[in-house]
Amino acid sequence: MKKLLMVCEAFGGGVFTYVSQLCNDIVDDFEVFLAYSLRPQTPKNYKEFLDKRVHLIEVKNFSAKGLTNISNDIKVIKELRIIEKKIQPDVIHLHSSVAGGIGRLAFKGKNNTVVYTPHGYAHILMGGGMKCKIYGIMEAVLGRISNAITLTCCESEDEVAKGLTRRTAYIETGVNLADLSSSLDGIEPVKNEKFTVFTLGRACTQKQPQLFNRIAELVPEARFVWIGNGELENELTAPNMEVTGWKPRKEALAMAKGADAFILCSLGEAIAMSLIENMYIKKLILVSNVMGNKSVIHDGVNGYVCEKAEDYAEKIKIAMKKFPTELSERAYRDVLEIYNTEVMKKKFVKFYSSISMGDIA
Repeated sequence: MKKLLMVCEAFGGGVFTYVSQLCNDIVDDFEVFLAYSLRPQTPKNYKEFLDKRVHLIEVKNFSAKGLTNISNDIKVIKELRIIEKKIQPDVIHLHSSVAGGIGRLAFKGKNNTVVYTPHGYAHILMGGGMKCKIYGIMEAVLGRISNAITLTCCESEDEVAKGLTRRTAYIETGVNLADLSSSLDGIEPVKNEKFTVFTLGRACTQKQPQLFNRIAELVPEARFVWIGNGELENELTAPNMEVTGWKPRKEALAMAKGADAFILCSLGEAIAMSLIENMYIKKLILVSNVMGNKSVIHDGVNGYVCEKAEDYAEKIKIAMKKFPTELSERAYRDVLEIYNTEVMKKKFVKFYSSISMGDIA
């Protein structure tokens, strides 16, 4: 068996779900090692999510402030090189910006192949500012000096990667349909008297709560719900807006089942798990025309791709008169055919098997 070393500093949230699922899916075909660091968002029982055959290695020196503390970064590089020397992996897969930055400095790819998955480029998701510029410069520099393969989560993210580095590929993110179907079984949808539009996530710059609020103002006859909260939740002020705070998964799924439309108006994504889940639940999907979203949703085919608040509002008003069932059905079929972990597993096994000593098929 080939040895795979996964390196994941951001071991929480969507990245935790993605990496743990991937490790479990490929453990029949490869010997899998996972080098990780614990974050406040990491589930306390994280080991229960992973197949017992996955070898766990905690990286002690990783920091969420990675790439800003040079002395600590040097410690992490040394620690990662010790891990590499001990395991002697055939493939090293780096997940997210911090692991991708430090990992591409630590691993030269002389005796293995290094792969980097951004999970959404940080400099795009931040939406501007000095930190955003620094991350953008670092991605460009590391993309030039590293021999790593940048493996993104969709075609539009791959287009961004091609502007930063010469070796790229992409494999679409998928959800575990068995787990999702099981989670949905027996959940009664929350009943709404009005046409209900919702989104889910942290109210932060990336998710553009001010845009979601403006859409709500343009469609006062509908009900708008933001499941979650965050530093910008004070921008969700429309009279027909409800901010629920974070909900247990079953409660959030019940709210999703009872709603009519799902909006993802973010600045950019890799592929959002919430998007795929709501396609499966057969909601009407409306997304921003940005990295990630535009790879999954094709305007007028399986949902709507919108440029400004007025576009979202117009499509919602049309749907309130006659719901476009054919779009939600097409989105559902896309999940069955493309955006699921069974398809994703086959593509990853083929990808990992095709690369060795810096070559990609």
